Amino acid sequence: MRSGDYWEFGPAGLLFDCDGVLVDSVLAAAPAWDAWARRHAPSFDFLRDAPHGMRPSEVVAGLVGREAAEEATAELVALEVEAAVHTREVGGSSRLAGALPRDRWAVVTSSNRAVALARLRSSGIALPPALVAAEDVPRGKPEPDPYLLGAYLLARRAEDCIVFEDSVPGIRSARAAGAGFVVGVGAASSGGDPDLVVPDLHRVRWREGALVIDATGAPG
Repeated sequence: MRSGDYWEFGPAGLLFDCDGVLVDSVLAAAPAWDAWARRHAPSFDFLRDAPHGMRPSEVVAGLVGREAAEEATAELVALEVEAAVHTREVGGSSRLAGALPRDRWAVVTSSNRAVALARLRSSGIALPPALVAAEDVPRGKPEPDPYLLGAYLLARRAEDCIVFEDSVPGIRSARAAGAGFVVGVGAASSGGDPDLVVPDLHRVRWREGALVIDATGAPG
C-alpha cells in the first residue's frame, strides 16, 4: 500500500541480497580477488572488471576455464572468508535485520555460503533464518532459481515477496521469479528498473507487523 512517499507492506515475505544491500563488502572483496588474480588472471582488476551479481564460480570459469574452475574457486572462497573482517554494514541494515520476525525474511546471495556468513558476522548483522547461497541452486542470478528457492524457504509464493537488490542481474532474477515488488538499493540498481530505489536501508523499518519504506527524497 502506498501513501505519498510512504510504502507499507503487511504479510509479505522479505528477500534480501547480501553484498551491496545488507553489507558493504568492496573493501573485503577487492583485495581477495586481486590476490587471487595475481596467480590466475593477471589482467583482471576487481574494481574495474567484476560483474556484480554473478556467482564467483561463473566469473572464475570465464577467466580460467571450466576444467580449472572448481579448484580456483575454492582458493578464491578461502581468500574471501579471510578478508571478510573488512566488511561493514550498509546503513540501516543491522537495525532492520534485528527487528524482523524470524519467519519473514531470508538472504538470497550470489556469494558462497561461507563467504556470506563471514561477511554478515563481521558486519554485526543478525544471521538470517534462511540463506540461499551460490552453491544451493543449479543456476544463479539473473535466472529465477535463487529467488524461487528463497520464497520456498519462507513458505511463500514469489509474488508474495518483496526483494531488495543492488545489481541488475539480481533484479532480473527477482523479476524472472515473479517477485511481487522489487526495491533497488543504491543508485546503480536503477539500471535494472526496480519498482522503487532507496540509497540504503536507513528509511526501511519494521513497524507494528508491517514493513514501512519512507521514500522521501529517493531517486525516481
